[in-house]
Amino acid sequence: MDDDLVRALATDLYGTFPRVVERMGRRLYWGLRRMSGDHHEAEDLTQETLIRAYQALCGYQHDRICELKLEPWLWTIALNLGRNHLRSKSRRPTLVKLTEPQGVEDPEMVDGAAWDRRLNALPPTQRTAVVLRHVVGLGIDEIAEATGRPVGTVKTDIHRGLGRLRTIMEAETYDARA
Repeated sequence: MDDDLVRALATDLYGTFPRVVERMGRRLYWGLRRMSGDHHEAEDLTQETLIRAYQALCGYQHDRICELKLEPWLWTIALNLGRNHLRSKSRRPTLVKLTEPQGVEDPEMVDGAAWDRRLNALPPTQRTAVVLRHVVGLGIDEIAEATGRPVGTVKTDIHRGLGRLRTIMEAETYDARA
C-alpha cells in the first residue's frame, strides 16, 4: 500500500496528498496524543507534521519521492516537531487550573487519562518506542528509521518500557486493593 501511495505522490502530489492525510492523519494524531498526553497539542502537531511533509514533498524530485519510506519519514517529522515543541514548552510558564470541574467523568476518558499518566511516567525514548510500536503499529525497523536509533536500542527501549508499564499497572492494582 505504501509503495502505491508513494508512486502516486511522485506523479500527482496535489491530487494524492489528501490520501496521505486520510491514511496517516489518525495514526499520527493517536501516536502524538499518547506521547504528549494532550489532545490539543496532538492535533496541532499532527497538522504541522502534515503541512511540513507537503511542503517538503513539493521540493523533492520524482526519484526522491519514489525512494521514500512514507510512514517512517512522516514519524521522523512528527518526532522532531514534538521534541521542538517540548523544548519550547519547557521555557514557558505553565497555566494551572484553580478548580476542578464537577460531575462524573466518562470512563473512557478516565482510562485515557490513566494511559496518558502511565506513558508519561516512562523516559521519553521508551515512551516513543512503545507508542510507535503498540499504539501506532510501526515495525522495529521503521521505528529505528523514524527515531534515528539502532534497531537493538529500539528493541531494548520497547522491552524496558513495557516492563515499566507492567510495574506501574501492578502498583495501581495493589493500591486499588489496599
